[in-house]
Amino acid sequence: MARTEQSEAKAAKKPPAFEPESRGSSTDALVNEVESLGGEFSAVLGPEEILRALAKRLTTNFGPSLASLWMTSVESKGLELANHAGTLSLPPNLQRLPSGDTVLSRAASRGQQEFIVDPAASDDPFLRWARQNKAKFLGVIPLIENSRVFAVLLVVTTKGPAKSSVILRLDARMASLALRDALVLRSARQAMTRLNSLVEASKALSSTLDLSELLGRILEVAKSHAGAERGTIFLVDEATNEIWSLIAHGLEKQEIRLPLGKGISGHVAKTGEVVLIPDAYSDPRFNPDVDKRTGYRTRTILCVPIRNKAGKILAALQLLNKQQGAFNAEDTDFLLTLSGHMGLALENAQLHQQILEKERMEKELALARGIQRSLLPDTTPVLEGFDIALLNEPCYAVGGDYYDFLTLGPHTLLTVIADVEGKGVSSALVMSNLQATLRALVLHLHSLDEIAESLNRMILNDTRSEKYLSIFIGLIDVRRRGLHYINCGHVPPVIIRSGQDPIPLTEGGMVIGLFETARYQRGQIKLQRGDVLVLCTDGITEAMDTFHEEYGMERVVQCIQGVAEKSATDIVGAVSADVVRFSRHGTHLDDKVMIAIKVV
Repeated sequence: MARTEQSEAKAAKKPPAFEPESRGSSTDALVNEVESLGGEFSAVLGPEEILRALAKRLTTNFGPSLASLWMTSVESKGLELANHAGTLSLPPNLQRLPSGDTVLSRAASRGQQEFIVDPAASDDPFLRWARQNKAKFLGVIPLIENSRVFAVLLVVTTKGPAKSSVILRLDARMASLALRDALVLRSARQAMTRLNSLVEASKALSSTLDLSELLGRILEVAKSHAGAERGTIFLVDEATNEIWSLIAHGLEKQEIRLPLGKGISGHVAKTGEVVLIPDAYSDPRFNPDVDKRTGYRTRTILCVPIRNKAGKILAALQLLNKQQGAFNAEDTDFLLTLSGHMGLALENAQLHQQILEKERMEKELALARGIQRSLLPDTTPVLEGFDIALLNEPCYAVGGDYYDFLTLGPHTLLTVIADVEGKGVSSALVMSNLQATLRALVLHLHSLDEIAESLNRMILNDTRSEKYLSIFIGLIDVRRRGLHYINCGHVPPVIIRSGQDPIPLTEGGMVIGLFETARYQRGQIKLQRGDVLVLCTDGITEAMDTFHEEYGMERVVQCIQGVAEKSATDIVGAVSADVVRFSRHGTHLDDKVMIAIKVV
């Protein structure tokens, strides 16, 4: 049979659970209780200490068989036993209560106190437990702050109802205020600690631009705060659609790569979801193969994405095995808060690494350009009866255009101009190979068609048909003023002769480096005084204006015809200036080589 404290007449017939108070002493007792509580609780700052002090005080002063404090849980929406004292003990199934219809749950949900005398048979597990332990009185008082119940006080006695329930409620209220202040103070201290941790972590992350060192510092910060045994950072590689990490391998670091989306880290890096696993081996996403290979036992896992300010996922941070308990929401919140700092530091380190790589490449290209220039003639040869001038303008640090002048005797000069397919370093390497191969062949072969065919086979073997080139080889006979030549798919050189149409030099064959059985036919022509022989690469003829119209060989001829009476140097300069004017706002970039040979 349940009833409230208002039934004093009936309760008076029962043996009192606490010492009765006279009317004259009740005020003094309340004052003394307030002063005692104030002194005791003001000296205790921690929530756990306040709960222990209240439970001990109730059992010492009033002698209940059980005094217990229950904290409300926001996550589980139930109650968890925080502290208790007395002779009675609660079974494990009553130490954590989900939301439901129990006397404690009602107090937590409704915020109403309840006093029960002689608990009757009931479906309430608490009342059944109380009846089994012959309890005579249960007092349930919610601790309320700002209309929210944050704890419930339970007092159980086997001797009878509490007559001094006013003091009991006073104890509960004073404990409620003290507990509120303690929780506020703890929250403030935790916030300050967290802020200090963020500041220190930000300092550590911003103190280096070395990517490898930064990854180590990120791991140290994350492991230290979360209390993890191990950790790994997997960076996202968008170019390969993979995630990769550096791991220790002996005295060196080894790079490992996984497909984006594979495994827990791959899943986090792809989706941006947070993965919190309290038991690794019970989760189907966990791959135990690594544990089997290393002998390490993974228990708990926390994996969070690292994003930049724009929200783009840069990496996934995975921590293993919290040293005490399992990873929790506090660990996750801290790492997600720090994720922005980590992302900024990673972007800065990666940008710095790209700058260093660019500087290294520029130094190497500058060195390569110097080497390439050393392979090409710095000046044109002095040849009796001929005026020779040169233009060489690579569009990149190194290029695939090639020219050369090889003196084969006192009265012969081999003039070569070539253009390797493509641009940049790969074409420059083929050009270097071409120069070495051609010079070796010239020493042993004296027939132009044999030189062309041998050159074709050797370049084909070296490049495996992945690169090809066009080349014009011309042999000038000084005494006879004759020109023997082979044109292997190159822009046809032209001879500009006064009063006649330009003479293109087309005899030869196909480009070098595509077909092993290619054959080449030698051409020849007699040169006259005043003739201008012009050789160039397609960087000249294919230069474009803003309307994508090519400069073309016809414009080359027209320009030379206007200055044909001038020196070879003036002729080259005139063509170069005209090409620049024509293509000033165009978009086509290519290496430019031009040789002008004037018969004087």
